[in-house]
Amino acid sequence: MIVCGDDGLAHRLAHELRNVYGEHVTLVVPPSERTVRPPVVVRAAGTASALLDRMSAAVNRAAGNGTTTNQTATTAGQPGSHTGVLEADELTEAVLAEAGAERAAALALVYDDDETNIRAALTARRLNPRLRLVLRLYNRRLGQHIEELLDQAAALAAPTADGTDGDGDGDGGGSGPDEDFDASTTVLSDADTAAPALAATAITGTSKVVQTDRLLLRAVERQPPAPGEVADPGLHTLALLSATSSDPAGADGSESSGAHGPRLLPDEAAVAAATGRGTVVLQQVAYAYSGTSMSAGRGRGVVPPFASIFSRRLRWSLAGMVGCVIALAIALSAATGDHPVHATYLTLLDLFAINDPALGASMSRQILQLLSGLVGLLLLPVLLAAVLEALGTFRSASAVRKPPRGLSGHVVLLGLGKIGTRVLTRLRELDIPVVCVEADPEARGLATARRLRVPVVLGDVTQEGVLEAAKVNRAQALLALTSADTTNLEAVLYGRSVRPDLRVVLRLYDDDFATAVYRTLRAAHPGATTRSRSVSHLAAPAFAGAMMGRQTQILGTIPVERRVLLFAAMRVGGHVQLEGRTVGEAFRAGSWRVLALDTGVGAVGEDGRPSGLVWDLPATYVLRAEDRVVLAATRRGLAELLGRRRGERAGA
Repeated sequence: MIVCGDDGLAHRLAHELRNVYGEHVTLVVPPSERTVRPPVVVRAAGTASALLDRMSAAVNRAAGNGTTTNQTATTAGQPGSHTGVLEADELTEAVLAEAGAERAAALALVYDDDETNIRAALTARRLNPRLRLVLRLYNRRLGQHIEELLDQAAALAAPTADGTDGDGDGDGGGSGPDEDFDASTTVLSDADTAAPALAATAITGTSKVVQTDRLLLRAVERQPPAPGEVADPGLHTLALLSATSSDPAGADGSESSGAHGPRLLPDEAAVAAATGRGTVVLQQVAYAYSGTSMSAGRGRGVVPPFASIFSRRLRWSLAGMVGCVIALAIALSAATGDHPVHATYLTLLDLFAINDPALGASMSRQILQLLSGLVGLLLLPVLLAAVLEALGTFRSASAVRKPPRGLSGHVVLLGLGKIGTRVLTRLRELDIPVVCVEADPEARGLATARRLRVPVVLGDVTQEGVLEAAKVNRAQALLALTSADTTNLEAVLYGRSVRPDLRVVLRLYDDDFATAVYRTLRAAHPGATTRSRSVSHLAAPAFAGAMMGRQTQILGTIPVERRVLLFAAMRVGGHVQLEGRTVGEAFRAGSWRVLALDTGVGAVGEDGRPSGLVWDLPATYVLRAEDRVVLAATRRGLAELLGRRRGERAGA
């Protein structure tokens, strides 16, 4: 398999394929001296050391102690741990050929630039029509069109294949029949994969949601009702949280935490024995119908509401004017005996100074006409103020809003790049108030912030007064999602100095560095919630699963402390671990669990089998080859289910 990219996702994906799936990987990256963002902690030892020194100083000031955690650099994600590293400035046809694209089973294009990935995908499809492609694209709509285009190109090339590979020499992809032909194209976005997890982590009690075009899975963290008891298991218990979650010096929730760390997909005996431990339980599995999904709020704020066009004082003035007109019309009807409608008409004529003097009329009619004219004079400045306010509102619609006075309980979001924009959209879908901070006035997420009418503070977060302008002292949480580790870390440290109990989530480039930061902040502030996340760590398992073929759809991932749980939908046929086994027999603790049977929306079939999404499958139900199931799996569990046979890898 070939992985091409220019940031940490490429290295993390290559590591996932090599060490979890056991695949032979060729990694194509820019030359080391020109790589903008080297992928590991050791890329800048001096910077990391300085950061930890700064953290230690902040710990001493905020916590009053000298507790620090030394950073340990691991080489798990370094290029040296993979077989085959090729350096190239540009991914040309010659570079792809040198990497072995004509014989490869799959190619992942995970450059940060969409155009680079599209150009390379078109070249690779022409070079080897049988090549399985996985693309990283931020633009969702463009991604759908590119996926259809590349799949069509592969389909047109399929009938010409005679069991050989793309170059006709018969040495790649096996020599099986054409029904094994899988040159699928899958388009994914690391921003879409990581955003739900980042948004949910920032809000206490928020469900962890995995949503695709058809399915909606919702998981939630639950704590036991009392010490010595077990939390409500919901539909299924997906994970047990760390036994030392309340201990600042305890397990950090990673895979190296040992017995005290989180346990993914435990069996019933483990759940019953885990008294007093928090759990992550499956709360809902359902179809996500259009119009009822959580994305309904995306168009919110396109048309400003009436209350935002006119100020409160102007609205009261308009209401007073309407009341005066009604009172004058009633008085005129009572004085002259006219019908109320005619009296209202005469009042409006007087109000707008239309020439119809009440000569020869009664004294009361003449007085009312004078009063109506006076009210009309008062109406002119009110109407002028309304017009000016409306014009000002629509002129400022293209400008960013400022945080309103008295705002509290909101989320401060730092950075409106790819990740920040997706997280912002997610938070607004959950109706959570947000204040954004962005240094670049041309950032891609500013348009989304304007559309959603979200307040934005333009300025460098490291400068004094910027976080104060975002009301961080009254915020519910702080999300530091910029592309610079130093900026994220400095913002979090400053936020904690202002408010020690502030809930913080920071995005760090490397997962090893994120672990070191997490441990230090957790030790310094044991009473506050701290979460550090690596986007590549959250997204890489989904990309790796997609590289194994389209027969399995990776629905999404959810973080369980510092581990990842994946959700996938797949056909049972061809998986000996599932086919012909009961649901109870197919369950493997710590690896995978069948959650639901997806048989399509409709009524009961002719053979009596259920039609729809069946989530309460009995343990005695026998899985058939034609069944499509939704399951939860760990990284290594999914690798075992999807891993190719040795002979197939050798042929590729």
